[in-house]
Amino acid sequence: MRRFVFSAFLALLAATPALARPGDSALEDVGFLSSDALQGRGTGTDGSTDARLYILGRMREIGLEPVDQAFTFKRRSGEAITGTNLMARARGTAGGGKVIVMTAHYDHLGVRDGQIYNGADDNASGVAGLLAVAEGFRAIPPRHDIWIVFLDAEEMGLQGARAFLASPPVPRDRIALNINFDMLSKNAKGELYAAGGSANAWVKRQLDVMTAMGPVILKQGHDTGPDDSFDNWTYQSDHGVFAKAGIPWVYFGVEDHPEYHKPTDDFATIPRAFFRDVVDSMVLGAHLFDQKLDTLPETEK
Repeated sequence: MRRFVFSAFLALLAATPALARPGDSALEDVGFLSSDALQGRGTGTDGSTDARLYILGRMREIGLEPVDQAFTFKRRSGEAITGTNLMARARGTAGGGKVIVMTAHYDHLGVRDGQIYNGADDNASGVAGLLAVAEGFRAIPPRHDIWIVFLDAEEMGLQGARAFLASPPVPRDRIALNINFDMLSKNAKGELYAAGGSANAWVKRQLDVMTAMGPVILKQGHDTGPDDSFDNWTYQSDHGVFAKAGIPWVYFGVEDHPEYHKPTDDFATIPRAFFRDVVDSMVLGAHLFDQKLDTLPETEK
């Protein structure tokens, strides 16, 4: 029954001419964002600016009205760096109430020792997945306001997420949930992990539904044990800032692979079928969390 519901959902998306299958446009987005022309999208570089302009263009194509959020931080050396977040609201049909913030960082490591770190999986894939979710909400509008946020300077200590939550576009007490995409495209076993359920029973219930629906093999975990250990990813990407603020969170990502933080993390090495399945699942999951958000108890926030 659940698989039938998922198939019906995908059929609905496919029937929308502007969308076709979400994973198709996502592959195009990853291809551009991880190309050599963007020089690894290091924060504060020309490549970062080019990536940002591309994302802005895609957001406008989708019908979003993006705004910039500039912020400054210092490296350990004391050098000041300026980063820029991009954010836009997918307006909910119900108006007011709880808000979901969906995030993906668009920066990567740039050029080191003459080699380009293109970051196809980390995290052009997450950016592409989030753009696909935004397209899904254009086809089927959400009940609640969804803030689509592309964060900068994750690789420099979650700086973009810190800046966003320090000055969010809505009151913090309205932010009911963060969903974070970081590395969605590469796993030899065809597995994607979902973390956050161990910290929140409501989150786990929704992930249980997603796990049963498919089409990707969704495994829950990496959210227990000592902080920042291999088995606990709670603070290892931008969702960690929301976790520290007491906001329920979900993190979707693959386990580390041989190309993680290597110059070989290129578009050519992405398994296309797996990534398409992941993107389909992320679109479905975003709608699921939105539809169930009013059942999130205040005591579980």
